[in-house]
Amino acid sequence: EEFWVLLLDRGMRLLAKRQVSSGGIHGTVADPKVIFRHALDGGASCIVVAHNHPSGQLRPSEEDIRLTRKLVEGGRMLDILVQDHLIITTDGFYSFADNGQLH
Repeated sequence: EEFWVLLLDRGMRLLAKRQVSSGGIHGTVADPKVIFRHALDGGASCIVVAHNHPSGQLRPSEEDIRLTRKLVEGGRMLDILVQDHLIITTDGFYSFADNGQLH
């Protein structure tokens, strides 16, 4: 599993992409402090985070949901908008934004 952050400017243009972590088949650790450090260092106004599920499971885990909530809350404090959290598999993707889960 790999976890990435896309750094975006106010116009939603890609500034950079950074790998946050990589792990085994069953998970990886995505630390909000590391994610926001990348965003701050890169001058991002917005971010999109994404990770893959090698298992093929498109539904987010409880940990995925908790992390997304932490990121949205932390982003509000830093004035960095979390535009989406994507889960990617070989069969498709799941978007937290499309499913109304970025609150």
